[in-house]
Amino acid sequence: MSDIPRGALGRTARLAGLPLSAAGRVAQGWGQRLIGKDREEITAEMQRRTAEQVFDVLGTLKGGAMKFGQALSVYEAAIPEEHAAPYREALSRLQNAAPPMPTATVHRVLAEQLGGAWRERFDSFDDEAAAAASIGQVHRAVWHDGRDVAVKIQYPGAGDALRADMNQLNRVAPLLGLMLPGVEVRPLLAELRERVLEELDYTAEAANQRAFAKAYAGDPEILVPRVLASAPKVVVSEWVEGTGMLGIIREGTVAERDLAGRLLTELHFSAPQRVGLLHSDPHPGNYLLTADGRLATIDFGSVARLPNGSPPIIGRMSRLALDGRTDEFVEGLRAEGFIPAGFDPDPEHLIEYLAPFAEPLRHETFHFTRAWMQERAARMTDLSSKDVQLARHLNLPPSYLMIHRVTFGSIGVLCQLDATAPFRDIVSRWQPGFGDDG
Repeated sequence: MSDIPRGALGRTARLAGLPLSAAGRVAQGWGQRLIGKDREEITAEMQRRTAEQVFDVLGTLKGGAMKFGQALSVYEAAIPEEHAAPYREALSRLQNAAPPMPTATVHRVLAEQLGGAWRERFDSFDDEAAAAASIGQVHRAVWHDGRDVAVKIQYPGAGDALRADMNQLNRVAPLLGLMLPGVEVRPLLAELRERVLEELDYTAEAANQRAFAKAYAGDPEILVPRVLASAPKVVVSEWVEGTGMLGIIREGTVAERDLAGRLLTELHFSAPQRVGLLHSDPHPGNYLLTADGRLATIDFGSVARLPNGSPPIIGRMSRLALDGRTDEFVEGLRAEGFIPAGFDPDPEHLIEYLAPFAEPLRHETFHFTRAWMQERAARMTDLSSKDVQLARHLNLPPSYLMIHRVTFGSIGVLCQLDATAPFRDIVSRWQPGFGDDG
């Protein structure tokens, strides 16, 4: 594949074929049951084949389809264990897998972006991709001053692919939503569309990375590689060695899991105050744990701009919930537009509903587990449950949508890590409003 598939008809056909294929597998399953095959065996096989097809299509299309799959991957911990195995394997493959560009295409893009004499800027350049992502791939090279560097190159046709995918994904949103309980797919798609289109501009991504690198320069726990050169479709930055967070999720020690979880939480809550930006793509493929125990972040295409830091209302509402000041808690949420006029929720139920964020704040340290996340998600899939009924009456103001998605996505990664982290202490140090008395 030299380019991302761009033909609207071809891309639509591949995406539209997903629900049709799923329906065919259901029909086949009923037929197999009629001839006496085991129900659980048939169900497991259908889940495996559906997961393989969904993520094969998403990964091959790259673009917005693959980006959506990566966004879903941070919620992987919410999948019930009896359904998790095929999805977990497919999601893991998706996070860092895509067909590479031919060498000739790589050289053409570098010449277009860095000039015909681009080779003179490098002592050496490895033509084989070291990693692949949703809209680009990374090559290892040595800069002219001897530094090891990562060269991120955007796939030709990425812009057309992103726009086509985001338009078409809405058609298969119900099927994609079945993969993860409790996740509202259409709002996620709408918000994701805005973010992924921003990621097409590598010049803007480089500016984001420079801002993070400046703010965290010399930090003993967070490492942001410096940018050495950039263009609209190429970014050259320092190479980082380390263990990918996906590897830690699979095989890490307890100490590594806890360290990665603590540092991810530290980055999430400190960045709005230190940089005025929120790193808003928390899937595990964007993080490495270095040999000296630092968390390295390697992708800055998606950020939320928070020039005044994280909104204090988040900290104040969290503090009121912990202190049991339920009347003030409800009125504060109403004033910010979370609770519509004329709706009077039970305060205790409302606090319980917000447990994925509030519950970890009740303890000095909190153990984030898949079982805990799955229990929360299961309650959201029961349409008759009081949680679902409450959710139907609440609003999520647009200005909080990104913060909400990234916070819960980061918590999903903590659960994949099975990490124990001092969540409350980190929030106390970095979240405005949490330490206020009023």
